[in-house]
Amino acid sequence: MKTISDIQPGQGEEIIEKEARVTPRTQSRRVALQALYVWEMTNEETTIIIKNFNEDGLLVDLEFDLFKELLTDISLQSVELDAVYAEYLDRSVMMIDPIERNIMRIGVYELKNKPEIPYKVIINESVELAKRFGAEDGHKFINGILDKASKQLRSLEFQAK
Repeated sequence: MKTISDIQPGQGEEIIEKEARVTPRTQSRRVALQALYVWEMTNEETTIIIKNFNEDGLLVDLEFDLFKELLTDISLQSVELDAVYAEYLDRSVMMIDPIERNIMRIGVYELKNKPEIPYKVIINESVELAKRFGAEDGHKFINGILDKASKQLRSLEFQAK
């Protein structure tokens, strides 16, 4: 992970500029990931998590409906979503870091339920979440697993190539 001292002169502006271009949809996924982590660690009801996130000012600059859908639906479907990618793992789902597990849940959920979003976009968004919030090489793991899952869930997109 980069520290302030690792950034060369001029790079800071690029990083800030790049962060300034975060779309509301990307921000929705970021905050949903954080909320899913809270849900998984505390077993708190999603309505309480939403209320707390709102009170903490975390629900700004995002698409609230997408955030709420991801948090609510993924928390209700977590076992089914885990089953989709479990077959591609070399260990049990519960051995996966909770951040990576919830990133894969978001990715699988969108692959299953958001056909209007190309699978490559979903995988890229998931990889970016992993780079931002996950372990050092977690993004490579996420990429590999979601790539396999996308071939199963989006077979028509692969046939169209």
